[in-house]
Amino acid sequence: MTASERIRLDKWLHHARFWKTRSAAAEAVAGGKVRLNGRRVTKAAQPVGPGDTLTFVQGARVRVIRVLAPGHRRGPAEEARGLYHDLDGPGDAAGEAPATA
Repeated sequence: MTASERIRLDKWLHHARFWKTRSAAAEAVAGGKVRLNGRRVTKAAQPVGPGDTLTFVQGARVRVIRVLAPGHRRGPAEEARGLYHDLDGPGDAAGEAPATA
């Protein structure tokens, strides 16, 4: 994987629209609230790229995300959804809890 396929973790979380601001994403990472490939990270500058798995809490959900692309900007939501694959099971991308029987 080349350096151009990797991006700072805080920047990627912002581009993928998991946090509204890059500084909020950096605070979450610094607070130990994000795991990269199963390991807690505390440095916002930690590089991530395609194939990496991120785990973090968003609202009442634990999100498990596989990075598909680094992203080059914070674009529209449709573009942001192309940066990752959601591995945390049922529920929609808007964060609704799965239905229970």
